[in-house]
Amino acid sequence: MSHYYTFTADDAVAFARQFGGLADPSGLVAAREVGDGNLNLVFKIFDESGVSRLVVKQALPYVRCVGESWPLTLDRARLEAQTLIEHHRHSPAHTVKIRHFEPALAAMVMDDLSDHRIWRGELIAGRHYPRAAAQLGRYLADALFHTSDFFLHPHEKKRQVAAFTNPEMCEITEDLFFTDPYQEQERNSYPPQLEADAAALRDDLPLHQAVAGLKHRFLSGAEALLHGDIHSGSIFVAEGSLKAIDAEFGYYGPVGFDIGTAIGNLLLNYCGAPGQLGLREAAAAREQRLVDIQTLWHTFQTQFLSLAHEKTRDAALAVPGYAALFLASVWRDAVGFCGTELIRRSVGLSHVADIDTIADEEMRHACLRHAIALGRALVVLAPRIDSVEALIARVRQYG
Repeated sequence: MSHYYTFTADDAVAFARQFGGLADPSGLVAAREVGDGNLNLVFKIFDESGVSRLVVKQALPYVRCVGESWPLTLDRARLEAQTLIEHHRHSPAHTVKIRHFEPALAAMVMDDLSDHRIWRGELIAGRHYPRAAAQLGRYLADALFHTSDFFLHPHEKKRQVAAFTNPEMCEITEDLFFTDPYQEQERNSYPPQLEADAAALRDDLPLHQAVAGLKHRFLSGAEALLHGDIHSGSIFVAEGSLKAIDAEFGYYGPVGFDIGTAIGNLLLNYCGAPGQLGLREAAAAREQRLVDIQTLWHTFQTQFLSLAHEKTRDAALAVPGYAALFLASVWRDAVGFCGTELIRRSVGLSHVADIDTIADEEMRHACLRHAIALGRALVVLAPRIDSVEALIARVRQYG
């Protein structure tokens, strides 16, 4: 296994048999490719009775939707596996378990989550999982605290920052979040009816200045080991359970980025609900998203502060009140990053099904405009939105 090759279904079965850790691996007999993303092959591995037992994921050396003209590093598979392994160490209840990673093949075997559903699809359908927002907040607090300076010895933290340096994948984020939506860029994608809205983003100097500050934070703020792409499409849910997957954008960055991305995707669902559900159902779903956002932040904040009180090892960082001051800066970052997520998912390369699958074209365009306007407000006004309650009030102001 010293040379990379792209897996077929048979290759995936053989890989799962060898590295899946099952007592009787010979019972694995078939695979089906189920990946719907742009960066990887994902195979479900089935036993003789047709039950899916494991998942094999292999990184592709290029972006699927573009082709070989956009090459990607295969080292991202190592970074994804190691990020999930590290997060699983600190939050095993809410992180998928990686059973094996093979660097030369950029492939891993992980637990099957067929008894779970992708959270984005459930949100779009109006199905509510009462514990999901709190579980996401707990996952983020546990994973981010234990990989930060609050917990790690400075020598270990610096070793981790070096080990998780992820320049190629970070460059994608840097371009798609902070650069492309604010200039003429062929990767951008939006309906021609939104050209005036997109042009307004390109001509908005206060917005550009605020985005520059957020990009600078993303480039320089190595605070904790981020998931790096924690949206509702990279989260599986079931009754009473939540699992994070897909961490190939993992790197050491500002804690507020993961928080903001998560909240941003809940707000994208909020923006798209009127086009996906009936009037009464949409109103109820929107209110639930606002409750989810409050629950996510308050759970994260409470758990992080509790961990900081119990486990902070550095005497200076353990001074009473400092962890709360740190989280105040995390919150300001999160609001700004949330706004960039709304904007880039509306006019950039990668959209979300919450809005893109709205059948009525006029309604779809209205939901996109709502997301753009709300995103712009959050980016520019982030320093003045000093609490989750203030965020909710601002969201209500924008409809």
